[in-house]
Amino acid sequence: MVTPETEFLPGLELSRILYDEAVRPLLDEEYPGLRYAAARVGTGSEVLGFDTARSTDHEWGPRLNLFLTPEEAARHGSGLHRLLAERLPKQVRDWPTHFRHHDPEDPVGHMAPTDGPVNHRVSVDDVGGWLHTRLGLAPGSGSGEPTVRDWLAMPQQNLAEFTGGAVFHDGLGTLTAARRRLAWYPDQIWRYLLACQWQRVSQEEAFVGRCAEAGDDLGSAVVAGRLVRDLMRLCLLLHRRYAPYGKWLGTAFSRLPVAGELSVSLRSAVAAVDYPARERHLCDAYETVAALQNESGLTEPLDPTRRPYHDRPFQVLHAERFAHALVATLTDPELRALPLTGSVDQWTDNTDLLGRQRPLRAAIDALL
Repeated sequence: MVTPETEFLPGLELSRILYDEAVRPLLDEEYPGLRYAAARVGTGSEVLGFDTARSTDHEWGPRLNLFLTPEEAARHGSGLHRLLAERLPKQVRDWPTHFRHHDPEDPVGHMAPTDGPVNHRVSVDDVGGWLHTRLGLAPGSGSGEPTVRDWLAMPQQNLAEFTGGAVFHDGLGTLTAARRRLAWYPDQIWRYLLACQWQRVSQEEAFVGRCAEAGDDLGSAVVAGRLVRDLMRLCLLLHRRYAPYGKWLGTAFSRLPVAGELSVSLRSAVAAVDYPARERHLCDAYETVAALQNESGLTEPLDPTRRPYHDRPFQVLHAERFAHALVATLTDPELRALPLTGSVDQWTDNTDLLGRQRPLRAAIDALL
């Protein structure tokens, strides 16, 4: 945690200092000529630029990713780890470089002073191996284009963790190339995912009124909250931003150009204490996001205004209209044949499941 003796620094800045002042000089001295990349990617709020002083209490601190070729990683990985353990400074800008060894009852890493070897957070990998472990891409596919199955099985949180962060040096070029390939979905995948997100809105937009009509105002409010979440994720898609998991969704959304205008409607929909107000604010939000979809130019413009839900007294957007319009622009036969279920984090938000590549791949394979 931050103490009177330590001034908070954004984690990415601390990682840059660790590299510039400690790791790079050691590599230059002990491994002259070694080609590598140095970056801070992967898990951690700092990678997304969301860290604060609160973040310093667990798995935060001077951290770094080193990437070598597969052959060099196998040859030098253990030696590099020992070198850094023995010769890294004990502190960087008054922050310990040592992390306490994991306690079975408290498996989270915490910075701590040490007089002995540094249990550091500098990892050594090759890019392809890292992408296989974190994103499920086939071993050795670090330089290839992901397939449709690959894209649909990769959680947006994990994509954000790899394409965010910072690269401090790339003597290999493979890390920068891989980050460029994964920076955003190919056009056809993007259109398909947008269609799936509109379909999600369509599936529940009438339930806000139906629950209230049945006397279930709490259920109506819960559905409204789900729709607000889906609209936020839809806006991130439209702005070509990977959506982080729940803790950071609102923070990521707040940085979008549309957030200032749209947040008023979304907050009001969530805070509404009666159905008429809840429906009115949701419809205001629908119309704003529908206009944003029209502005994208991905389809011919559709009427973005609210309307009755068939012959029932509920006001909705009929969001499936936007889903169908986007599907009509798909030219990839593999995507056209898919149901509108989308990528893995459009049909599950279970963090434990999204961290397990094998079942995610199996589910995608079953759809295809």
